Amino acid sequence: MAACHPHTYENEIYANGLKNIKPSISFHPLEWEAQAKEVLPADSFGYVWGSAGLRETDDNNRAAFRKWAILPSRLVKSGFPNLKTTLFGEEYNYPIAIAPVGVQRIFHPDAEIAAATAARKQAVTYTLSSASSTSIEDVAKANDSGSRWFQLYWPSNKHHDITASLLQRAKAAGYKVLVVTLDTYILGWRPSDLCNAFNPFLRPDNIGVELGFTDPVFRRQFRERHHKEVEEDMGTAAAEWARTIFPGTSHSWEDLQLLRKHWDGPIVLKGIQTVQDAQRAVKAGMQGIVVSNHGGRQQDGGIGSLDVLPEIAEATKDKLEIIFDSGVRSGADIAKALALGAKMILIGRPYVYGLAIGGEAGVSHVLRSLLGDLELTLHLAGIPSVSPEVLNDSVLRRIAS
Repeated sequence: MAACHPHTYENEIYANGLKNIKPSISFHPLEWEAQAKEVLPADSFGYVWGSAGLRETDDNNRAAFRKWAILPSRLVKSGFPNLKTTLFGEEYNYPIAIAPVGVQRIFHPDAEIAAATAARKQAVTYTLSSASSTSIEDVAKANDSGSRWFQLYWPSNKHHDITASLLQRAKAAGYKVLVVTLDTYILGWRPSDLCNAFNPFLRPDNIGVELGFTDPVFRRQFRERHHKEVEEDMGTAAAEWARTIFPGTSHSWEDLQLLRKHWDGPIVLKGIQTVQDAQRAVKAGMQGIVVSNHGGRQQDGGIGSLDVLPEIAEATKDKLEIIFDSGVRSGADIAKALALGAKMILIGRPYVYGLAIGGEAGVSHVLRSLLGDLELTLHLAGIPSVSPEVLNDSVLRRIAS
């Protein structure tokens, strides 16, 4: 279980410093990328670092945070801020969660098990990608008493039986929230992957395709088509599973009702970037959205997610829960996104860099660093909690257009 006050992580570091022990992983968030690059093969690093096209969307994500500054209040007599937040009627220890990232075995041998274990130990919600290298059930065991959500790359309607199987497995394994990614029905144009001729989903192993390889419906259908088991022709099986979860064309808003038949918990739509789509999500009866552009990985020339967050939050106030990702790198970033209307922030690339650098310990380091940074950022600004009544746009000043 995580420490009561995340900022006390610095006490451990300074105490070690008295013994001339310095941390092996940087505390500068922007240096995690460089440290990961040192230990990863070029194709693995290119996969996590890479973005679509000229990286304009990714650049816009980061630039959006620099348009806002925090206004501190002085002589605020309070303890350290309360970081608890409530979504879907449930209280969460912290307003951050692990974003769904697939193929984690290309970053570290312990893969999703390391990340899910670190999330549990730090009391941070873990979101499992349906492009995982580890099964739904094995990740649940590693996360056991933790909080976990399940992300779906949504197969086409002709594979609705596979969709139903995945959701039933996730529900049985204790995943409480379904996160449906809308912007990745086909992989984007990613020059870094193309330069390395690297698509991890097509290799004859279980990386990125383990949920299919362990799914009884997919296995039965593969056996019926090929008269052999998945393990006897992993290359063909991997390619078929990749085509299943990345079908090439999008679903429709009407198709959301098909998901509701097999999932009775909250459903969150990930990839929302306009007020119109957010309002459609409300009309469709969804419980939440993730304001996200997939960290700039899918479509180039896009707007920064933080730039559209305020208008989406205003248009859907009290109608659904708003989660945010894309470009988050620091405690101040988290505070700004919360102030602009989100109630939970997904952490993506930073924890993957931590995983690459140090496995479970690396993920824990990133989570503890971000939470410690967030706690002190709020405390020093005189902001006593992450409650929307306290942490809102009144504590920010827009300083650039």
